[in-house]
Amino acid sequence: MSVLRGKKVLLGITAGIAAYKIPFLVRLLVKEGAEVKVVMTPSAKDFVTPLTLSTVSKNDVHSSLVDEEDENAQWTNHVALGLWADLFIIAPATANTLSKMANGTADNLLLATYLSAKCPVFYAPAMDLDMYKHPSTKNNFNTLKEYGVLQIPAEDGELASGLLGKGRMAEPENIVSFLKEELEKNLPLKGKKVLVTAGPTYEAIDPVRFIGNHSSGKMGFAIAEKAADLGASVTLVSGPTYLQLAHDKVEIVQITSAKEMFEAVEARFSNSDIAIFSAAVADYRPKNTSTQKMKKKEGDLTLVLERTQDILGTMGAQKEENQYLVGFAMETENELENAKRKLEKKNLDLIVLNSLNDEGAGFKKDTNKITLIDSHNKVTAFGVKPKSEVAQDILEYIIQQTHA
Repeated sequence: MSVLRGKKVLLGITAGIAAYKIPFLVRLLVKEGAEVKVVMTPSAKDFVTPLTLSTVSKNDVHSSLVDEEDENAQWTNHVALGLWADLFIIAPATANTLSKMANGTADNLLLATYLSAKCPVFYAPAMDLDMYKHPSTKNNFNTLKEYGVLQIPAEDGELASGLLGKGRMAEPENIVSFLKEELEKNLPLKGKKVLVTAGPTYEAIDPVRFIGNHSSGKMGFAIAEKAADLGASVTLVSGPTYLQLAHDKVEIVQITSAKEMFEAVEARFSNSDIAIFSAAVADYRPKNTSTQKMKKKEGDLTLVLERTQDILGTMGAQKEENQYLVGFAMETENELENAKRKLEKKNLDLIVLNSLNDEGAGFKKDTNKITLIDSHNKVTAFGVKPKSEVAQDILEYIIQQTHA
């Protein structure tokens, strides 16, 4: 997963030779999960075609306020384009366009859109060495910095003139890396270590049979993914589940039993800033496990069960003042009273209550309906939502509490 996933990226192209690299940049942004729209100056079409850009972006390319060849042409709404974007990247940004940006000139669609944009704006300068070093160019750089426009630094190398020096547009891979680093700086969980548990545990009766529950792990996986999207380094300790999660900020530890989950959590808890235990851990396990498959016999079978380790209670007792611990309570009766009792008994900072009596909540569903109760007994109820949105609600609440 990438911090660019789901972002709406408006890419502005000006008339520089480096424009030939922009289809590669579009492909990289799309691969990162971004939606890309392109706006270009009329002269930029001399260096790269709208057809190529529309093909790789899978969106229409805009280059003029109106299509002069179409007698029924509609106005291209530069304001709507600017409002649509989460990010506006101008690459290559020529000396001519940078001067106009610095001085508020709006003589083409790209510049009119730039002046309308409400989102962060980045630019990747591309020009010859002497142009790059010229005092007027430096003044324009400083002016744009004052406006809050972020420069993607130019690189050293061979220029179109044959000279060697600074002025080359950053390579597409480096542009993407720069964008990701800038976006990650402002993520609310940047630098935080989050420990999440998810799924069921299976307690073996013999090599074939086990005691388990209906947990799918969907809630915990959604929390882990959302926490990583918000900048955290996440460790996800998961019981048996078919779910998969590929995110460069999520480490998955696979376990089977409650004992294995306890050991995995205990080894990692002290290094976590936030721990969210959403797993449905078995309260009991067979006292004796057969090493061979138990054969069916006449009559009843009696299993002697013993308590499993209390993961939440143990971690609650170990919790330091700078750690934030979240538990889950699945209830069927006296929901609020039981959840509040668990919150206090386990020394939690927050408990997430859901009830099997609520439509849209429960195991294996793609939705959930939760009520949050914090250590001050503040109760916050939410409606039925997809579990990805529930995860967002939980994490936003935690962020609000930990940043207060």
